[in-house]
Amino acid sequence: RKRLGKLLLRWILLAFSVFAASLVSQAIGLGFQVKYPEVSDLLPLLIGVAVLSFFNATLGRFIKFMTLPLSCLTLGLFSIVVNAAVLMLAASLKIGFEITDQGWKAFLAALVASVIIAFINGVLGVFLPDDKDDD
Repeated sequence: RKRLGKLLLRWILLAFSVFAASLVSQAIGLGFQVKYPEVSDLLPLLIGVAVLSFFNATLGRFIKFMTLPLSCLTLGLFSIVVNAAVLMLAASLKIGFEITDQGWKAFLAALVASVIIAFINGVLGVFLPDDKDDD
């Protein structure tokens, strides 16, 4: 029961991070957008975030494993590129959020958004209880 609550809390935190990344990306002129004109658009955002989480847990981990030597050479910075690619894949489904730019600008939007999402999750994730507390 506690694990389900933590999962829901992390899901909402990721949705907030994606929303905040969208605001920052649009402020600096990049095309990472969350569809949020109405409250009813919150459900597609939560579904899109669930898809992003699934892609990160499966495809993202596989790609990071396959590119481990490159990540070692770049001192882990290549994992940011992998995160951006996974975000681009999830955004291409246009469920709750999307990237409206094309080409390198689309990749730059995904790169900036993935860094912002990781930063917000890292900062706010400190306040979430650990899984070790489930005893």
